[in-house]
Amino acid sequence: MLSWRPGAEPRGRTRRPGGGRRRAQEKDPGLAAALRERAEESTRGDPESPLRRTALSLRELAAELTGRGPRCGPDTVRRLLRQDGFGLPGNAKTIGGRRHLDRDARFGSIAGRAGEFMAAGQPVISVDATKEEQAGLYAQAGRAWRPRGDPVRVRDHGFPGEEPGKVPPCGMYDVAADAGFAGVGTGHDTAAFAVGSVRRWRDAIGQGACPGARRLLITAGAGGADGYRCRAWQAGLARLAAATGLEITVCHFPPGTSK
Repeated sequence: MLSWRPGAEPRGRTRRPGGGRRRAQEKDPGLAAALRERAEESTRGDPESPLRRTALSLRELAAELTGRGPRCGPDTVRRLLRQDGFGLPGNAKTIGGRRHLDRDARFGSIAGRAGEFMAAGQPVISVDATKEEQAGLYAQAGRAWRPRGDPVRVRDHGFPGEEPGKVPPCGMYDVAADAGFAGVGTGHDTAAFAVGSVRRWRDAIGQGACPGARRLLITAGAGGADGYRCRAWQAGLARLAAATGLEITVCHFPPGTSK
């Protein structure tokens, strides 16, 4: 049987000060030191940074600490890690790949060639294909400003329907005109699609912007459907040059370069 006497409890509280279950670090004074030692063994990142991170999960650390003494839960581990300056940062893409000795010279050569073409009134375009995107009434990442209470209605699931589904976009940037053009295909990112996108750019924009053009300079990445090793890309451009009468020159950027 439980009973209470009036005035026995402080006003506004349900328990007396100091009451309730003690925290794990109070039961085990060496808990914080043990956690710090175990986390240091799996620490990742810059040792000079004030924000550190560990490769072990909260549950793994809690299980190891529970084995040495009183029960310790993931919430306690999270609180102690934050007190020690640990956090949950994402990976930072700061480690570059191998750099060729002639990397800067290659960029200088491409810039010089592009300057020559533009000075002569000949078009210069940069070609690049991006990852496939869903086309149709599907949920997309990002947000857009719309009237309050009027969101864009999309399908509740991402299963392909009557729409094309995933489409590969191939973009072209006219350096002299500072204008972009995008070709969208219904198949895959292939060399034939990349060449077809260049052909569509020439028919839709390039021919009207430079009616007297006799040459065309294309800059592209080192890999993919328009890479320097793709023979189908080279053969397709050769057929395009024969059909249009253009002298097409392609300059590839060094490997690992993003435009």
